[in-house]
Amino acid sequence: MKTRPAPSETGFDPSALHAVLYAHYGPSRWWPGESPLEVMAGAVLTQNTAWRNVEKAIANIKDASLMDLEKLARADEAFIARLIRPSGYYNLKARRLKNLVTMVHERSGGSLERFLNLDARDLRSALLSVTGIGRETADSICCYAANKLVFVVDAYTRRILARHGVIDHDADYDDVRVAFERSLPESLDVYKDLHAHIVFVGKDYCLRTRPRCGQCPLRDEKAWAASGPSRSPVPTGRVP
Repeated sequence: MKTRPAPSETGFDPSALHAVLYAHYGPSRWWPGESPLEVMAGAVLTQNTAWRNVEKAIANIKDASLMDLEKLARADEAFIARLIRPSGYYNLKARRLKNLVTMVHERSGGSLERFLNLDARDLRSALLSVTGIGRETADSICCYAANKLVFVVDAYTRRILARHGVIDHDADYDDVRVAFERSLPESLDVYKDLHAHIVFVGKDYCLRTRPRCGQCPLRDEKAWAASGPSRSPVPTGRVP
């Protein structure tokens, strides 16, 4: 197994990245949700859609009085699909959400609190055992619903870091995640804020097309990443 250099040795400093983005955005107050179950549902529903569509779907679940672990686990999948239609891919997402809540209900004896109190490794493993729950969704649940020190890597993270030459565009998800976790302070607020701030940068500046690089808070790479390909904690490369 190849040993990755520590971020301090390569030049990329996730803590410095957090400092730059926190100075620009302040506290993120993310993830929006009134309960851990709502956060979990949002993590499933937000796949491949805008958050405003997720909010509509969650509102429908609440209006139907289904934002409850046992009720969702017992609900008809087709009925759930109708409720979450605004989120897109509603049949697929209904199946995934149903798979998730059914697993949690069966494993925890109906206690979401008991399930979320599993240690981070066991919790992540249980979530990843659910058909349709990938690493980003599982880590979002671990971090934002269960308050575990698990860093969330998403498409914005990959795009931003790859464009700055910090990672390769096809770097392994867990390599990137671990690179953050090895260097960040053990602070849940830092984990949550940094992931949220990266999302904000992706939406505000680092757009898929026509990025607004001149206004981006990360335009000064010296503040958070050294120059040169040797700085990366994972294999490097640039993407347009």
